[in-house]
Amino acid sequence: CLTCNGRFTTFEVAELLMPRVVKQDGTRQPFDEDKLRAGILRSLEKRPVSIENIEASINRIKHALRASGEREVGTQLVGEAVMAQLRQLDEVAYVRFASV
Repeated sequence: CLTCNGRFTTFEVAELLMPRVVKQDGTRQPFDEDKLRAGILRSLEKRPVSIENIEASINRIKHALRASGEREVGTQLVGEAVMAQLRQLDEVAYVRFASV
């Protein structure tokens, strides 16, 4: 700062947008993290998995979708990402989610 001779550092982070989700009927909608969380929590109901592990899995799913570089992703890709994370978290939850 020229006034106080202080030095300040700023960090910039690229905000990567979530891709839109293309449903099986062809309609498109914005990615809904709450919907993702609700589906995961429903399959993990009454299972011994911590909230921290659930949130970490949600973040990994979002990261994988962003990293795909696609503007639109199908529901099948989202479902596969969820199943991959659930399989690591809890086998029963994985089966519950996969059977829907």
